[in-house]
Amino acid sequence: MRRKADLPTKTCPACGRLFAWRKKWERCWDEVKYCSERCRRSAK
Repeated sequence: MRRKADLPTKTCPACGRLFAWRKKWERCWDEVKYCSERCRRSAK
Protein backbone atom coordinates (compact mmCIF):
# COMPACT_ATOMS: atom_id res chain seq x y z
CA MET A 1 0.00 0.00 0.00
CA ARG A 2 1.26 3.49 -0.86
CA ARG A 3 1.15 6.58 1.29
CA LYS A 4 -0.65 9.60 -0.12
CA ALA A 5 2.62 11.56 -0.04
CA ASP A 6 4.13 9.04 -2.49
CA LEU A 7 1.40 9.49 -5.13
CA PRO A 8 1.94 11.76 -8.14
CA THR A 9 0.40 15.23 -7.97
CA LYS A 10 -0.67 17.97 -10.38
CA THR A 11 -1.68 21.62 -10.02
CA CYS A 12 -5.20 22.61 -10.99
CA PRO A 13 -5.13 25.48 -13.54
CA ALA A 14 -8.49 26.82 -12.31
CA CYS A 15 -7.84 27.13 -8.56
CA GLY A 16 -4.08 26.59 -8.30
CA ARG A 17 -4.46 23.82 -5.73
CA LEU A 18 -2.37 20.64 -5.74
CA PHE A 19 -4.32 17.41 -6.18
CA ALA A 20 -3.12 13.82 -5.92
CA TRP A 21 -3.64 10.77 -8.11
CA ARG A 22 -6.84 8.83 -7.51
CA LYS A 23 -7.74 5.24 -8.30
CA LYS A 24 -10.59 6.35 -10.60
CA TRP A 25 -8.04 8.31 -12.70
CA GLU A 26 -5.79 5.25 -13.08
CA ARG A 27 -6.35 4.87 -16.84
CA CYS A 28 -6.65 8.56 -17.75
CA TRP A 29 -4.18 10.35 -15.44
CA ASP A 30 -2.46 12.02 -18.42
CA GLU A 31 -5.73 13.67 -19.51
CA VAL A 32 -6.80 14.86 -16.02
CA LYS A 33 -6.34 18.64 -15.73
CA TYR A 34 -8.72 19.83 -13.01
CA CYS A 35 -9.09 18.78 -9.38
CA SER A 36 -12.90 18.67 -9.48
CA GLU A 37 -15.98 19.05 -11.65
CA ARG A 38 -16.54 22.50 -10.17
CA CYS A 39 -13.11 23.70 -11.37
CA ARG A 40 -13.62 22.08 -14.77
CA ARG A 41 -16.93 23.89 -15.25
CA SER A 42 -15.66 27.25 -14.01
CA ALA A 43 -12.58 27.19 -16.24
CA LYS A 44 -14.60 27.73 -19.42
